[in-house]
Amino acid sequence: MAVTNTPTTCDGLFIVILTTLVISSSLFGTSNAQLNATFYSGTCPNASAIVRTTIQQALQSDSRIGASLIRLHFHDCFVNGCDASILLDNSGSIQSEKNAGPNANSARGFNVVDNIKTALENACPGAVSCSDILALASEASVSLSGGPSWTVLLGRRDSLTANQAGANSSIPSPFESLSNITSKFSAVGLNTNDLVALSGAHTFGRARCGVFSNRLFNFSGSGNPDPTLNTTLLSSLQQICPQNGTGSGITNLDLSTPDAFDNNYFTNLQSNNGLLQSDQELFSTTGSATIAIVTSFASNQSLFFQAFAQSMINMGNISPLTGSSGEIRLDCKKVNGS
Repeated sequence: MAVTNTPTTCDGLFIVILTTLVISSSLFGTSNAQLNATFYSGTCPNASAIVRTTIQQALQSDSRIGASLIRLHFHDCFVNGCDASILLDNSGSIQSEKNAGPNANSARGFNVVDNIKTALENACPGAVSCSDILALASEASVSLSGGPSWTVLLGRRDSLTANQAGANSSIPSPFESLSNITSKFSAVGLNTNDLVALSGAHTFGRARCGVFSNRLFNFSGSGNPDPTLNTTLLSSLQQICPQNGTGSGITNLDLSTPDAFDNNYFTNLQSNNGLLQSDQELFSTTGSATIAIVTSFASNQSLFFQAFAQSMINMGNISPLTGSSGEIRLDCKKVNGS
């Protein structure tokens, strides 16, 4: 199904493990350079600590900011690669990805990215790219919420333009079939294991009625709710999102531990408590290879954490700009000199 243009919001990600952590970005055909873990060791050695401190401060007043930041990284990487194009505002030559269907009135956390950028510019002027900020912020958001840590590979540069049409067509939608979403992951070099692992980011954060209300009353034109939705959860969601309501209600993606990064997302799927259609289909699509992966992650949190960390590295390697391509934006919202 095509991405809806209805303003909606959902934190987190839509959502064979690679053994080599340093993956050449030439794997995706855009550069012969490599991202590496020590890229800023000489120019901004405290970059990771600065990012982490800023997010710690933001979490004190906004418990969902971690999920929102990782969603920015995800929505960025699926459109022209991990190049911070999602952060650009409208200008005379740029149609902002912020106004695309998957992001309009839903993507959030831009102010925290700006705060991180300001802190980094004060410490290391002109050194750290906005695209690397999104990668570092994702790792910090997960680890600060009880999830795994991983070595973030760095060296991305920032795009000079955005791709609003690409954001509308390339970002997986919560209303799409599992086969369509799998195809969108495959298009950027990510496999089924990556799809299930990265969907596990829905173990924290919130979602607005508009991204799941299709399941509550008239699923696929049937006149009935989605049969794969737990009936107790259904009753609760119908109260939050009445049939003729405004659609502005918000609920937790994970009912049990909404602000903790754990494997409860997968145990929720096993009891039909996945909030989004795209979540529940990972477990409820008969014959799908995703079922066994969900089951393994539900029974072994360490396995999920290991897979999630590796899949985040894989996703972060989608077509980065490196070397002399792009630029290091001084303000993440606009290209330099504009």
